[in-house]
Amino acid sequence: MIRRFLHYFRPHWKLFVLDLFCAFLAGLCDEFLPLFVRQTINEYVPSGNIQAVTRVGIAMTAIVAFKAVLNMIINYWGHIFGIRVQADMRRDIFTHIEQLPIRWFDDHKTGEIMSRITNDLQEISEMAHHGPENLFLSGVMLGVSAFLLMRINARLTMILYACLPAAVLFVILIRKGQMEAFTRNRKEIGAINGETETSIAGIRVTRAYNGLETELAKFSDANRRYVSARKRSYLYLALFNSGMTFFTDLMYAMVLIIGGQMFLKGEINAGDFAAYILFISMFLTPIKRLVDTFEMIIDGMSGYRRFEEIMNLPIEEDAPEARDAGTLNGEIVFHDVSFRYRGSEEEGPMVISHLNLHIDAKEKLGLAGPSGGGKTTLCSLIPRFYEIEEGSITIDGTDIRNMTRASLRRNIASVSQDVFLFHGTVRDNILYGKPDASEEEMVEAARRAQIHEDILKMPHGYDTAVGERGVHLSGGQRQRISIARAFLRNPRILILDEATSALDNMTEAAVQNSLDDLAKGRTVIMVAHRLSTLRRCDEIVVLSADGIEESGSEAQLMEKKGMYWQMRTQAETL
Repeated sequence: MIRRFLHYFRPHWKLFVLDLFCAFLAGLCDEFLPLFVRQTINEYVPSGNIQAVTRVGIAMTAIVAFKAVLNMIINYWGHIFGIRVQADMRRDIFTHIEQLPIRWFDDHKTGEIMSRITNDLQEISEMAHHGPENLFLSGVMLGVSAFLLMRINARLTMILYACLPAAVLFVILIRKGQMEAFTRNRKEIGAINGETETSIAGIRVTRAYNGLETELAKFSDANRRYVSARKRSYLYLALFNSGMTFFTDLMYAMVLIIGGQMFLKGEINAGDFAAYILFISMFLTPIKRLVDTFEMIIDGMSGYRRFEEIMNLPIEEDAPEARDAGTLNGEIVFHDVSFRYRGSEEEGPMVISHLNLHIDAKEKLGLAGPSGGGKTTLCSLIPRFYEIEEGSITIDGTDIRNMTRASLRRNIASVSQDVFLFHGTVRDNILYGKPDASEEEMVEAARRAQIHEDILKMPHGYDTAVGERGVHLSGGQRQRISIARAFLRNPRILILDEATSALDNMTEAAVQNSLDDLAKGRTVIMVAHRLSTLRRCDEIVVLSADGIEESGSEAQLMEKKGMYWQMRTQAETL
């Protein structure tokens, strides 16, 4: 874990060395003060050497000014170093999260994921800057102070050091509990962020159903858990701070009592005793600094543990024998396929069991059936959003597991009922289907999706902001922009999952024309509860929890008077 953490220091090692070097010099500056005081009291004051005292004052002023410059460098460039480390870690964790299996996102809230990318890394950044700096500076100050203390009075220093083993043992005993408490803090912060993100995303539902009290209750529960976790961490922090303060105060008191007795007995002179008192302050200062920054260090370490948890998760990887799929024809075959959803803690029921299905290239297949029959799941298996448990899925005779995911998905486009538009402009969202497309290609895709004229009427045309999830656009406009995105991708396989079910009749007619145009010359899989949209399909397959109930053209299914006929009859009577 430490090796991986230090890996992020390498690209910025010059700043890191600069920070430590300046911290080292600043620490040495602090050590000069007791030496000057000792020499002034022992030599210059008794001899009445005013010029020497003046020179000492000038030297001390110069050292203080030099130390101020060093602190400026430490505080500015040290933080620049920390933020650069944070940026590199944020880049890596975001890249890693983007490659995690879809299954992982089913079990984790967006707010919790955001907490790992923002809050955790902020604490890690502070630790990356201040942690090594404070440890190094404290080590230097402890070492130099100890050396000088031994030179002034070895006996008093040995008595002082007798307290250190007890302090070290105290830190070791309390560290484990602190780490557990601070790690729990991180989890509860993620839970609060998750509840907040979900509540804000569903604000319209909350308002429509007067759900304020429900949302407040859920948030309050998460908030209460966080307060409980924080109380535990503060208990450990209070124990640590009070314990370390006790040890440092005890050492200071021992120096005053024992050193005072030695001074009265003539075993140490006034200058040495004054210098020793100042050096003991220098000796205790790094210990106090570590105490003050211990919460930051523990926070950063617990945040880095959570960072490591994400980075150690396996990403989607292609098989060693996987090859680029090239341009597919679109013949899809399910061979004895079984699949179930697997949560983080338990397995779900079998959604698809021993399914066999053949879809010819450029065929338009309709999927119908009751909810829970596996229609959407079947569509998710084709681009390998989930891995099947048994059997195989082939396209043009090749197992999709032997194709690279990128090349497989390059041949597939999906238009669903729940259209997702990214925060940005209309242009950004259409070009998402093919980022390197020309202006002419983009406009042509919009024309074919029958959205071009609507876009021209918008305030800034193609550069009009769509708002979060496309909130500034109507449902029909969002749908047609997603269709334009699919047109631009020019897929060989098109998946339409309830693509028009949320639209009114007039808008549906316009969108359906766009979809019919998009479907030409491609393999199309269309999922629909509104069965009238399946009339133009070459074949309709009726799925239920038991598998394929029946299949055939619409005319054949209506003549058979099975499940499809019952569903159509029931829909027409409503």
